[in-house]
Amino acid sequence: MAAESTPLALPVLPLDDEVVLPGMVVPLDLSDSEVRAAVEAAQAAARDEPGKPKVLLVPRVDGTYAGIGVLGTVEQVGRLADGDPGALIRGRGRVRIGAGTTGPGAALWVEGTRIDESVPDPLPGHAAELVKEYKALATAWLRKRGAWQVVDRVQAIDDVSALADNSGYSPFLTTEQKVALLETTDPVARLKLATQQLRDHLAEQDVAETIAKDVQEGVDKQQREFLLRRQLEAVRKELRELNGEQDGDESDDYRARVEAADLPGKVREAALKEVDKLERSSDQSPEGSWIRTWLDTVLEMPWNERTEDSYDIQGAQAVLDAEHAGLQDVKERITEYLAVRKRRNDRGLGVVGGRRGGAVLALVGPPGVGKTSLGESVAHAMGRKFVRVALGGVRDEAEIRGHRRTYVGALPGRIVRAIKEAGSMNPVVLLDEIDKVGSDFRGDPAAALLEVLDPAQNHTFRDHYLEVELDLSDVVFLATANVLEAIPEALLDRMELVRLDGYTEDEKIVIARDHLLPRQLERAGLQPDEVTIEEGALRKLAGEYTREAGVRTLERSVARLLRKVAAQHELGERELPFTVAEDDLRGLIGRPHHVPESAQEPAERRTAVPGVATGLAVTGAGGDVLYVEASLADPETGAAGLTLTGQLGDVMKESAQIALSFLRSHGAELELPVGDLKDRGVHIHFPAGAVPKDGPSAGITMTTALASLLSGRLVRTDVAMTGEVSLTGRVLPIGGVKQKLLAAHRAGVTTVIIPKRNEPDLDDVPAEVLEKLDVHAVTDVRQVLELALSPATNGAAPEVPVAA
Repeated sequence: MAAESTPLALPVLPLDDEVVLPGMVVPLDLSDSEVRAAVEAAQAAARDEPGKPKVLLVPRVDGTYAGIGVLGTVEQVGRLADGDPGALIRGRGRVRIGAGTTGPGAALWVEGTRIDESVPDPLPGHAAELVKEYKALATAWLRKRGAWQVVDRVQAIDDVSALADNSGYSPFLTTEQKVALLETTDPVARLKLATQQLRDHLAEQDVAETIAKDVQEGVDKQQREFLLRRQLEAVRKELRELNGEQDGDESDDYRARVEAADLPGKVREAALKEVDKLERSSDQSPEGSWIRTWLDTVLEMPWNERTEDSYDIQGAQAVLDAEHAGLQDVKERITEYLAVRKRRNDRGLGVVGGRRGGAVLALVGPPGVGKTSLGESVAHAMGRKFVRVALGGVRDEAEIRGHRRTYVGALPGRIVRAIKEAGSMNPVVLLDEIDKVGSDFRGDPAAALLEVLDPAQNHTFRDHYLEVELDLSDVVFLATANVLEAIPEALLDRMELVRLDGYTEDEKIVIARDHLLPRQLERAGLQPDEVTIEEGALRKLAGEYTREAGVRTLERSVARLLRKVAAQHELGERELPFTVAEDDLRGLIGRPHHVPESAQEPAERRTAVPGVATGLAVTGAGGDVLYVEASLADPETGAAGLTLTGQLGDVMKESAQIALSFLRSHGAELELPVGDLKDRGVHIHFPAGAVPKDGPSAGITMTTALASLLSGRLVRTDVAMTGEVSLTGRVLPIGGVKQKLLAAHRAGVTTVIIPKRNEPDLDDVPAEVLEKLDVHAVTDVRQVLELALSPATNGAAPEVPVAA
């Protein structure tokens, strides 16, 4: 530790925001009154004492004196370089400041105690390391500044205290840092502090030099790039002049294209803003590429292009009838739309409240009934452009509304692309398979379609990519779906529903004759007069080789038939022209796949044993017949209770429970042996067990099957039924009556039982189907049993099927 000696009386020379350390020699300006007073007082005191005049150099920071000062001797008094009077003072050592005292002159005198700053000899190991480190850091800093002479002077200093105080000359130290050095009396601690300060400064200097170097390199690169671009522009200019082209750059070209384009006001304003950005951006900037792609998309959009609607209502009706047989509902809806458009146009009501008279129709029906091809016919009848948007399997919301332009590879949504592809603002857009739209972590596309298909909103549709308003109110949207339940309720509410429930057999024959056969003849490379198919053969193809709501399988059967004839002709086995008769079908394409129940032998029919009833159901492929089989378990081996098989849903399982409960409670009045239901297990099975089944409409079918099982009376072969049953035996209404009756007609059923409350639905069934069906509307299960069960035979005991 530093020791202290006897006190000294010294005049104070204050230093404002400056610090002088021992060993430093500094010039001071005597024009300052406090400096001059201190020097004069020291000179007056030195007349009586030997040696040079002494002063106490004390730092004064913000008007506050430090607790430790430096003893300084006045080496010389004279003129400074600028001619002002000055004094040269050398710092000798640290002095701890005490109380004030008196002395000659106008200066402030204080008592001070000299601090002993000696260090042991030899130096401790850590002190020697500090000396080495400080000299190395100081040398590195001085060499950067080019002060080679000072390097030798620093290397020559061996005293720890003098080496630490030498940092007082460092210009990068703040006043606070120098005061900290002054007030650190231990020489080793002071050298450690000086080393840390120098190390920190060098680190900051390295960072500053790195930043400056990077900035300089960036500036040099920009200057070089600027120079090269100027040279490139000059070369391009010379080439344009050589080829006789007009002068102008790409941004000028875009600006001219935007100003020349017939754009709506807000779209033009947005496009010009993007052109301004393009002019300010560099050619190598990725933003320039995004802007150019966006401008190209906007300029390619048909903002003011519209096709004139064909207001020939009779002509449109003729086009629809010629291209599609049947489908009267959708044809009438399109005819109504055109008639209303014509009247609005005649009265100058083309645009009302910013909205035009578009339409949104949902065509729901089984596959193969012509939903997709109907869109092209509608566009043809209206004289509009047609574009198809496939939505099957779309799971990304951005597919509908577009991607934000900040994404790499961003594109507008499918709706905007459809308008762009059509080249018109009023096309017919077919949204195909809207019920197959899915959702995942990327959003719900069906929710994005809400704005597109809402007539109250779509005149201001905003795509995420374009970010400008797009008027879709004049577009005719046709959405197709197979399953109505798969369409979200909010989306379905925005569309007008048109059901396409399938074709009758007569309609299929007309379609096959007028549309399918000519198309397949051309594809098979046959002339119309080379192969002719009789109507009887077409009827058999539709009735026994195919059983579907649509006509796709029928078309494939016709194609297969024609391919067979073409192949036989090429092999020399058959001469053309050839007429395909009904009897030729088996030899050409094999046996029929579907034989009506009424055409089979009695022993081969599904209802040839008690406990089997024929029901009607609706699937995604249209209507279909559904058989219900029931059996009783052996009382000795089978457990009591109800067993259901056939992959049934909860609603259908509940219908089976209700049918069983009704027969248990009302079996006596129906003269059924209900005791068997209590002691023996009941098994109800729906064949085609791999197909999921659900719904309440098989209630009366299960009741009839159980009643047939208990009574031993067969269910009539020509009877099919549909309806929900209640615990009291009431027959409740169901849905899909038209599709179910068409399925019954295809299956060769002649008698159909439906709920009484479904009678109004018969208006939708084609007249030719109703003529061939005997439809009974019932209200009670007892009426169903009277109609469906065959009369008892000779009073013989019923033969009840027993489950194995």
